[in-house]
Amino acid sequence: MDQDAAQALAIDALTFLGGDEDRLARFLGLTGWTPQSLRDPGSRQALLASALEHLTGDEALLMTFAANTGRNPSTVAEAARRLGSLSGNGDLDDGGDDDGDGDGGE
Repeated sequence: MDQDAAQALAIDALTFLGGDEDRLARFLGLTGWTPQSLRDPGSRQALLASALEHLTGDEALLMTFAANTGRNPSTVAEAARRLGSLSGNGDLDDGGDDDGDGDGGE
């Protein structure tokens, strides 16, 4: 997935989150974003990555998003990894073997 496709998916995710007051409040509460910080053009990449990370961190929310948008949940995870690596967000966990010893990062 290229950066443009990942960003387009993240914009869809933000639209989805913002389309429901409870979903948006939970996103803001868990991520620390504020209405003011959402408007900061300098934080756009981090915001997009954060929206996808939020979706992938909640399976029920991810499945609802996927059903509402016709997206495959694995595509959302791929976009989250793509934008997370571009924004330098080290919090995104791809479930891989982080320490390289073959035990899945444990």
